[in-house]
Amino acid sequence: MTVPQTDDGTTDRRSLHERIAADIRDEIMSGDLAPGAKLPSTNQLKERFEASNATIQKALQLLKDERLVVGRAGAAVTVREHRQRTMRPASYMAPAPPGEPYRWLTEATKHGTQAHSTLLEVAEAQPPADIAAALDLTADETALLRRQILSIDGEPVELVASYYPLGIAQGTAIAGKRKIKGGTPALLAERGFPPRLSVDRVSARVPTQEQFQALKLPSDLPVLRTLRVVYSDGDRPIEATVMVKAGHLYELQYEFTPE
Repeated sequence: MTVPQTDDGTTDRRSLHERIAADIRDEIMSGDLAPGAKLPSTNQLKERFEASNATIQKALQLLKDERLVVGRAGAAVTVREHRQRTMRPASYMAPAPPGEPYRWLTEATKHGTQAHSTLLEVAEAQPPADIAAALDLTADETALLRRQILSIDGEPVELVASYYPLGIAQGTAIAGKRKIKGGTPALLAERGFPPRLSVDRVSARVPTQEQFQALKLPSDLPVLRTLRVVYSDGDRPIEATVMVKAGHLYELQYEFTPE
């Protein structure tokens, strides 16, 4: 397989097994290779990509490490069941009904999975510049930070860091080092700050060291980073959250209606 070259002479400098894994990964994520489907045989892949047996095996090992396929040497390799998840942010925005768990947990359960959140940190902290700007904070102002990691079926899937203006969070359960029943949207609504508008900024990034370790990523595949700012009445920002998830396992689905 020759090294791909663009019109301007730029070449794909990734190793051949990485390029092969990228092509197969795309077929898995697009649904051309559905959950439970068998991948083409090693001989078929060798012919398709003009590659050696060793190179094909290295490509397949990458996909196994990414938890996209399963199989062992000498046996058929298949796409793992339910590996790619479609997340619908609109499903999680409204406060949970009284006494109900945080909506992220209930939505995951609807898909037959076991979801769990682990609170990592609650502290007053200096927010990153984009968070400070979103919350209309000055350069030296601090905010209340709540960090947690979300897991599905025992696997870490999302690293979440939420920041709240001190004037809203201090003296409330948001500042407590324990989970909030129903999640912070329900608590904020009870305190007179109902969420009225949420704005998401989504980008693909190379994972930081913390993200790589916390999410147990197999390689430097990009992560999906969502910066969500929640506004209440009067366009007042009440929460700014950074959510990071493995880019090869998730897609985000948004619905729009014509204006």
